[in-house]
Amino acid sequence: VKDLDFGNGLLIVRNGKGEKDRTTLLPTSLHAEIKERLLSVKRVHEQDLAAGLGDVYMAHALDRKYPNAGREWCWQYVFPAENVALDPRSGKVRRHHIGGQSVQRAVKKAIREAGIAKSASVHTLRHSFATHLL
Repeated sequence: VKDLDFGNGLLIVRNGKGEKDRTTLLPTSLHAEIKERLLSVKRVHEQDLAAGLGDVYMAHALDRKYPNAGREWCWQYVFPAENVALDPRSGKVRRHHIGGQSVQRAVKKAIREAGIAKSASVHTLRHSFATHLL
């Protein structure tokens, strides 16, 4: 959640390709939908906290320095998994983010339902975004 910068219209992507952090555009046209999404996610987070959960995985150094940071709203995922699961690294039950495969399946389904005959994927969206920026 903390990587959304509505004021400057930016989104920080952490640990992307090459383990690099990157900044990209957060279009104003999406702000309302994303804020609505955040309200929904915040309700889920509050329910998780009430159930003794609500903790996300934090890098080891951060986890040691700020042991309760993983429960704070700012560290939560914008797209959390539907269900909680056992984290094999820590042995804690927590809600992770949705997986890349879930996103790929959703995009494939949307392409099929839109009747687009050309082969396309999540990567195609990345390239078309870059092309439209030119």
